[in-house]
Amino acid sequence: MSKNSLVYFLLCILFQLLLEVNCQMMPFKPGAISGHTATLIDNKLYILGGIDAKRNFILKDFFYLDVSVTFNTQNLLWQDLSNIDMVPSHHLATSVKGGANNDTLFLYGGDSSNKTTALVYTFDPQSITWVTPNIAGVNTIRKFELTGVNHDGKMYLFSGITYGVVTLTFVDDMLILDTINLSWGKGSLVNAPTPRGDYGVALLPNKNIIYIGGIVTTVVYDPKTLNIVQGDASTLSEVYLYDTINDNWSTKATSGRIPSNRAAFSTVLGLDGQRIIIFGGEFINPGYLDTTLYVLDLTNFTWYVPKISGKIPNPRIRHQANVIGKYMVISFGFGYDNTIESDILLLDISNNEEYVWTTTFDPTVPNNISSSLLPPSSSPSPSSSSSPTSNAPAAVIAGATVGSLFGVILLSFGGFLLYKRNKNKQKQKDIIQIHGNEGGYNNYNHGQELTTNHEPII
Repeated sequence: MSKNSLVYFLLCILFQLLLEVNCQMMPFKPGAISGHTATLIDNKLYILGGIDAKRNFILKDFFYLDVSVTFNTQNLLWQDLSNIDMVPSHHLATSVKGGANNDTLFLYGGDSSNKTTALVYTFDPQSITWVTPNIAGVNTIRKFELTGVNHDGKMYLFSGITYGVVTLTFVDDMLILDTINLSWGKGSLVNAPTPRGDYGVALLPNKNIIYIGGIVTTVVYDPKTLNIVQGDASTLSEVYLYDTINDNWSTKATSGRIPSNRAAFSTVLGLDGQRIIIFGGEFINPGYLDTTLYVLDLTNFTWYVPKISGKIPNPRIRHQANVIGKYMVISFGFGYDNTIESDILLLDISNNEEYVWTTTFDPTVPNNISSSLLPPSSSPSPSSSSSPTSNAPAAVIAGATVGSLFGVILLSFGGFLLYKRNKNKQKQKDIIQIHGNEGGYNNYNHGQELTTNHEPII
């Protein structure tokens, strides 16, 4: 290889390196997804799995949104972690924050075409690593279309759906995963509701878990209206309470403006711990114009439609909702156009007299909201800027910037060397041409060969 070719080869390598570094610095924008999980750990909202908007591909995506800083939903700065995700493509799984220090992501179940998919995976945000834990106890089956709830290190997994021999089967059990001791157990089913999936659920301040709505048969819905056109969803005229302390069930009748039968909606506990807020869902057409946002007053189990201001978004199904600071943060889902509407919706629920749809997230919790009233694990924890994971994106950006500058310097230096070499060759060519003409021999072709532009290599 000539020295000139070697210089071009090195320039090619440097150019490719520069492109790769710059690509890594480009903002990551996920596609529209539904059936994902959303887990809040240390001021980061982790999004995992799901299915694309056209229902063609089950996804392996893994990324997060930093909620320790102010942001606008029209300009979301996602951080992609898909390259370290060991979990196979899946959707309709469930996840909680658990473990000995309550800082580990536990992923359970889900629907996946990969037969080697484990039942449980854990992700440690501190070391940024995935693990497949060994869990002792009862034999379990894979379930999906359920929602897990963590209380005191235990992940409660009621009912859900699994694959039967011929059709889908609704599972009749209360599975309990001890995320600290890594063992399986089961809760009581005495007076439990009918097995179901796609229900709403939340942990209450009295350590009861409330279960709302859901499907008890397979359903088909209209993708434009989200109305259920085949099958049925459960009524919201009653809700079910599971006592995690005493391991028993009870039922409460509801009144007021009861929502139509529905499933696949999101559910959160209000900031005062005295009301449940639900959004979206697939529902039975009640014969009148229904709404998508309801509140259940837990003091008397009365449903009502809250006063709302701001631009009302399109309803969604199979989305997720987390309470972060003073907001109900709704992520992704099916039923909206993500070229028009943001993947993240923000509902300010700090004022029970009027909720506000907004596009700006302020991580500061208002003084009028007592920290004792905030739902468990809802508000952002104190700044963790000293933690490795908090510095990870900054380190990546800094490294990429330095790498880019280094690449530009090397590229410029290589170009300078090539320029000097070609200039010297041109001088030699001129000398050869002069002497050649004097002797009756023209070396023009040889000189042109030395200065050929190697565009195909670049």
